[in-house]
Amino acid sequence: MKRRHFIGSSAKVGVGLSLVGIYACKNTGKKEEETEEEVTTETVVEPFFKLSLAQWSIHKMIRNDGVDPYTFAEKAKAWGFEGLEYVSGLYHPTLEKDDFSEAVMKEFVDKSNAESEKHGLKNLLIMVDGQGALAASDAAERRAAVESHHKWVDAAAAMGCHSIRVNLQGTMDPEEWVETSVDGLTQLANYAKDKNINIIVENHGGPSSNAAWLAEVMKKVNMPNCGTLPDFGNFCIKREDGSYYESKCLEEYDKYKGVEELMPYAKAVSAKSYDFDEEGNETKIDYGRMLKIVEEAGYTGYIGVEYEGNGLTEEEGILATKNLLLNAAKKLA
Repeated sequence: MKRRHFIGSSAKVGVGLSLVGIYACKNTGKKEEETEEEVTTETVVEPFFKLSLAQWSIHKMIRNDGVDPYTFAEKAKAWGFEGLEYVSGLYHPTLEKDDFSEAVMKEFVDKSNAESEKHGLKNLLIMVDGQGALAASDAAERRAAVESHHKWVDAAAAMGCHSIRVNLQGTMDPEEWVETSVDGLTQLANYAKDKNINIIVENHGGPSSNAAWLAEVMKKVNMPNCGTLPDFGNFCIKREDGSYYESKCLEEYDKYKGVEELMPYAKAVSAKSYDFDEEGNETKIDYGRMLKIVEEAGYTGYIGVEYEGNGLTEEEGILATKNLLLNAAKKLA
């Protein structure tokens, strides 16, 4: 696939070169021939969004190949991205050793800031996992989960991010889940509002992958710093073993309807990809249709590339997703 940055229009201009008179340069004794120059006028086509990279796209490099997670900014810059979406879990092996102390969290912030500044990229958000069930049935458990997220709100604020992405794990009962989710999110958003940090929820397994239910949660929370992160994938609402992520998906929510329902609350967007055909199109997701939904919602922020496939290397998948986004956007222009 080729990334095309412009639409070109060309005209051929015949240029006659006179052989009469004195040459301005050294006479070679050979007759100059008429030549033609091709003049190209370029019109740059800018997408309606900016490009960011979700760190999950390189989780295999980090977990399997021993790549330093702090090289994230360097890699994102080399691949042509402007924004960074961090994944907390990719730093847990180091952070957990010191029980997420203030000192080790400060080290995470300082090193991340130094790298993003060095490479001229913008810190956007932190995807936070493994910090407790914000939609737990038990009120004390929910409160403990909220407090466990506080350090990540503080880290995001210190890094100049606009949001942390959280999960709404807990009960699987829809009615109870909506109620407990509203409570957990409201508590956390109240803590984050004075720090200018948004609390955003991705359709990320379990009841959260039912966009209508998640949209209902947003309506009930009704806080300006609480919103969504619509993901083009992640719409499985029923798995074989009843888990959030691990087993075979038995039922999927309509992904296009889901993104449309979540976009009114969106503060970030995730372009998930799995595999590509020979034309460079995603095999499970119509990117043109998805981008039209995002554009019609009036969204002009960052769209994060999140490659999660196995057919390509992570670098190849990242670049294929990026190129697909840009080409799909160009067709909408």
